[in-house]
Amino acid sequence: QVQLVESGGGLVEAGGSLRVSCAASRTILGFNALGWYRQAPGKQRELVAQITSGGSMNYADSVKGRFTISRDYAKNTVPLQMNSLKPEDTAVYYCMGRRAGVTYWGQGTQVTVSS
Repeated sequence: QVQLVESGGGLVEAGGSLRVSCAASRTILGFNALGWYRQAPGKQRELVAQITSGGSMNYADSVKGRFTISRDYAKNTVPLQMNSLKPEDTAVYYCMGRRAGVTYWGQGTQVTVSS
């Protein structure tokens, strides 16, 4: 069983920065893909950023150039650095990990961007 725990959400003004992180209960070396999704009220959950075991990164068009996903193998974490935040970035952000054909989700962390 794998657990993913998000942290670092909060309230920030538009134009500001926030860093959220996802801590895995086991080494992240065995994950085929790790990423961040978000879900705003009344909307479907959408991909924000993803990184594969080979190091390929994929970003939603709406966050390209503003968000950066990375991996910390020593801490088994997946940080997401979010810069130039906009009110439309407001959502619950979920960590995702895919390992051996199974997709795991964290409980989510709220990010609110005020205008």
